[in-house]
Amino acid sequence: MSMRHTTKARRGAAATALAAALALAMAGCGSGDGGEKPDHGAGRASTAAKDDGGKQEPAVDTSKTIGEMKGPGGIVVTLHSAVRDDGGFVTVNGTVTNRGSQLFNAIDWRSKETEVKSQSSVSGASLIDEKGKKRYLVLRDTDGQCLCTTGLSGIKPNESRPLFAQFPAPPKSVTEVDFQIPTMPSVGITLSG
Repeated sequence: MSMRHTTKARRGAAATALAAALALAMAGCGSGDGGEKPDHGAGRASTAAKDDGGKQEPAVDTSKTIGEMKGPGGIVVTLHSAVRDDGGFVTVNGTVTNRGSQLFNAIDWRSKETEVKSQSSVSGASLIDEKGKKRYLVLRDTDGQCLCTTGLSGIKPNESRPLFAQFPAPPKSVTEVDFQIPTMPSVGITLSG
């Protein structure tokens, strides 16, 4: 019984540390001018904790579009940003919208790795540097959870949900990559930051 509680405590501590690290990483992704810009809430998704172990999805400016993927069943992924930070990571933010007539579960978007625990996630996403002939996979934490949106199940027709995925950053000289999700066509995007 005490071993079970110890395991839960370790997972909770790891989730808290991960959330703090992501918050620090996202805090470093500012406008670069040092000044605060007014936020009137227009076109922004809220930052809300999902029921996925306490991870928080970063707020994203949904008024910008850097790419769009249209897949089977009326599923559309609109990409809003792909930001390189000083910590050596790239965070891709977007929105998945179900324009079809049936519930959508992102079960086919997860990674095929057996040690990855995330179900109905974008853990199978990747960034492709064609010139450098490299593929960058979604990062994982020490518990095997992806640093990405999880719980993408039961998306109703005409419903949209935010998504994000964090990758190791390609070299600074690489500014153009392809973003891929299983079952969806890839899209070329430009990295900022």
